[in-house]
This record gives sequence, structure tokens and C-alpha cells, in this order.
Amino acid sequence: MKKKILIIDDSSPIRFLLEALFSKQHAVIAAQDGLVAMSWLSNGNKPDLIITDLQMPNINGWELLDFLADSYLYKDLPVIVLSGSTDTASTNLTARYSNVQAVMSKPFDPQKLQEQAEAILLGQLTPVHVS
Repeated sequence: MKKKILIIDDSSPIRFLLEALFSKQHAVIAAQDGLVAMSWLSNGNKPDLIITDLQMPNINGWELLDFLADSYLYKDLPVIVLSGSTDTASTNLTARYSNVQAVMSKPFDPQKLQEQAEAILLGQLTPVHVS
């Protein structure tokens, strides 16, 4: 059975890239913001990995991470954060949220992202910050 990856980003080119990158090996669900993602999750869906942007309209990545951390059902879901910001708060996400497994700065290397995601899905990754 294919692993499910929930991709959340308000940039349609990035969503398209990530869907193309992961859809051959995994079931990919794409959402344009945290509100759409939370709606999908609230319908009882549970992905194996979430890849999310931080800066989005409606419900942003920070609010989504707070929701996941406060949820009994979703607090252990592994997350990779894609961030266009280099501020200290963004780089300390792995310390603030136990489920954040990696933080990658935009622009990111798709191959590195794919390697990180596969390692997480196989349970072979310790939390890191990747530029």
C-alpha cells in the first residue's frame, strides 16, 4: 500500500513539482493552504507525512503546526517544513514542535527533499535543519 503524503503550499508551481516528485511512489494529497488541509484531516484522513509551507493565506503553517501539536490524533504525524524565511523562529521549528522532522529553506533541492521524505517514511531520520 502506498504511503500518503499531504502537501500544503499556496504556490501552485511548488504543489505541482511536489506532486510530480512523489506521486509515482506515494499517494499525494495537495492543499493550497492550512484551512483546506485541516478540512481534509478533520474528515478522518491521516497522512504518513506532511510537507508544508509556513507562509500561506487563511491558516498558515504556524497555525497548522499548533493544531497538529494540540491534537491527540495528529500530534505524532511527521512534518517537513518548507520555509522562505531564514529567521530564527523558522530554523528552531524542530525544537518547538516534536513532529517537525526537517526544515528546508526555499528554494530547496528536490532531490534532498525526496531523500528526507523517504528517510522519514522509513523511520530512519533524526530531526534536522537542511538549507
